[in-house]
Amino acid sequence: MGLWSIKSVLTGSLGDWSPEAQLAIEPGKTLVIGLDEAQQSFYSKRAVFLDARSPESYQEGHILGARNLPFEEANKYLNAAMCNIPKDSLIITYCDGEGCSLSKDLALELFYMGYDNVRELIDGWNLWKEHGLPTKKGTSPE
Repeated sequence: MGLWSIKSVLTGSLGDWSPEAQLAIEPGKTLVIGLDEAQQSFYSKRAVFLDARSPESYQEGHILGARNLPFEEANKYLNAAMCNIPKDSLIITYCDGEGCSLSKDLALELFYMGYDNVRELIDGWNLWKEHGLPTKKGTSPE
């Protein structure tokens, strides 16, 4: 590794790989949503929550009212999960763990499909549970 490369790594000039930067759709605009805003959207019923985890994980517990759209099987579940959701609706995707990229990938995919108000709640399932917010077990959203 040359001196320039070492300096770039140390100063961070190789780029920003944070979750927020990975979800930047244009300068100053990101698809990331914070827990407070997601919680307000939940209680005001302004958002549709999409759980990007597997059907098995969803069944073990999910955000109350969330629909399951597992990113790894999106083609199989897309029509059922997205039925009756207008393109301009606020959609919040989530999965579990800061290292989980399923909700990021799902948010980006939906954005490129024309859902221009999609956001990702990073580490959403864990944050939601840690804050004692409404959850449900089973296969149905409600």
